Amino acid sequence: MAAHHEIHLEAYVVKKLLENGWVEGHAREYDQVRALYPADVVARVKATQPETWEKLNRLNGANTEKMLLDRLEKELSLKTGGTMKVLREGLSVAGAGLIAMSQAAPEDGRNAKEVAKYENNILRVVRQLKYCPTREWAIDLGFFINGIPVATVELKTDFTQAIDDAIKQYKTDRLPIDPKTKRKEPLLTFKRGAVVHFAMSDSEIAMATKLNGDKTFFLPFNKGNNGHAGNAARDDGEYPVAYFWEEICQRDAWLRIFHSFVYVETKEKVDKYGMPCTAETLIFPRYHQFEAVNKMVGDAKAKGAGQQYLCEHSAGSGKTATIAWTAHDLIKLRYPDGKAYFNSVIIVTDRTVLDSQLQEAIRQIDHQSGVIETIDSNKRGGDSKSNRLAQALKDGVPIIVVTIQTFPFAMEAILTEQSLKERSFAVIIDEAHTSQTGSTAQGLRAALSLDSKDKLEEMTLEELLLEMQKSRVRPSNVSHFAFTATPKHSTFTLFGRPEDESQPVSDDNKPQSFHRYSQRQAIEEGFILDV
Repeated sequence: MAAHHEIHLEAYVVKKLLENGWVEGHAREYDQVRALYPADVVARVKATQPETWEKLNRLNGANTEKMLLDRLEKELSLKTGGTMKVLREGLSVAGAGLIAMSQAAPEDGRNAKEVAKYENNILRVVRQLKYCPTREWAIDLGFFINGIPVATVELKTDFTQAIDDAIKQYKTDRLPIDPKTKRKEPLLTFKRGAVVHFAMSDSEIAMATKLNGDKTFFLPFNKGNNGHAGNAARDDGEYPVAYFWEEICQRDAWLRIFHSFVYVETKEKVDKYGMPCTAETLIFPRYHQFEAVNKMVGDAKAKGAGQQYLCEHSAGSGKTATIAWTAHDLIKLRYPDGKAYFNSVIIVTDRTVLDSQLQEAIRQIDHQSGVIETIDSNKRGGDSKSNRLAQALKDGVPIIVVTIQTFPFAMEAILTEQSLKERSFAVIIDEAHTSQTGSTAQGLRAALSLDSKDKLEEMTLEELLLEMQKSRVRPSNVSHFAFTATPKHSTFTLFGRPEDESQPVSDDNKPQSFHRYSQRQAIEEGFILDV
């Protein structure tokens, strides 16, 4: 009976994916040794890079397909390679140059060739994916982008089994190394194979990015249920987990996740012998993170600069990653003519860990240099912080990280520098009310008409922005994105939006968070302790 219900859910998921532009593959077409779907690899290169394919053909003749697949497998297996690196950066082949293995969505539609390459991405789903050449093991669903595996799914139905059974199956039966033959299973190998593994019932989802037997760690991938964990029942009779195929696997969203969200987080740790070591974690967005970024960026695209956003995310929400993704997406926002929505994104924080993690995340997502500049007090020699900050804003540095103490200089430049009047800025604030600004920005003091007795140095960032609001000099070319776990009344006043935006704020129309991941949900999902 359980198998019957699982097959029904499996068929339904595939049906919904096909309606959304995916194509269905067959397990017999899957290359178990290389862990690739060869037909899509070849079709992708032929369709999007015909000149490169001709070069490969001239060099390799009848062996062209084999050579390409072998080279791709080697690149995926390198310590410096892996699925994400190949998807984003492609691979080089002697005599043929760089071969792109996927295409991110263009920032605007002006380049027809880039748009065509993007639309040519092949998203494939394979049912009952038999992945081992010597055994009959099969995973319920395998997901591929242009022939490269990116995700697996184990399905259970609540009629007879729960999500815990799918998690147990991953921990006991889906092992990166076969305990008997000691064969490495490339599909299940960290960084080399599928990026994410979903355990899914008809009511809940969990995910893991590294399979490691009993040590495998699954995170909830649920939407939330009115501030609690889990997923709410739906009025339309759909499965509570239907958001998975409706939103996450929506074609543009799925490609966006792999081009703009997934990255490897590196931390220095100490092993069990007390020796320093490097721990790597593949970061795949949790549902609330993906939803928050999309909602904020979508609203910014619709309304332009000058808006307020309060992202109320509890401790344990993965705020650093959410800030990194938001910053990256905001600098990529373009009007149809290619003009940027925001010339620079200013991130205000007192956390040095945010600075380093942010830079590494952006580097992997963007793989460009010069995207981020940090204005801090540790730099020796050269210009003052205020001068460096003003210059970075004038130069249009995409992402500028400042401390809370340095932030008033940024506002001073935006308010007083004539050359910045026509530009737009996004300011991302990490815990606005926790620290004092400590600034002596005289230009800002004058712009706010503050008396000398008004101690700018003792104001918190929120107090400073409230003062700007009262002084009516709050610039219309700046959008604020505030992230906090514990908003105060002043936080809602500054960054909240009334429930009915067409009406003014009142007792019956109070300002609210733009996006919320509640403390209750974080507790129930096991990220923080219930005190």
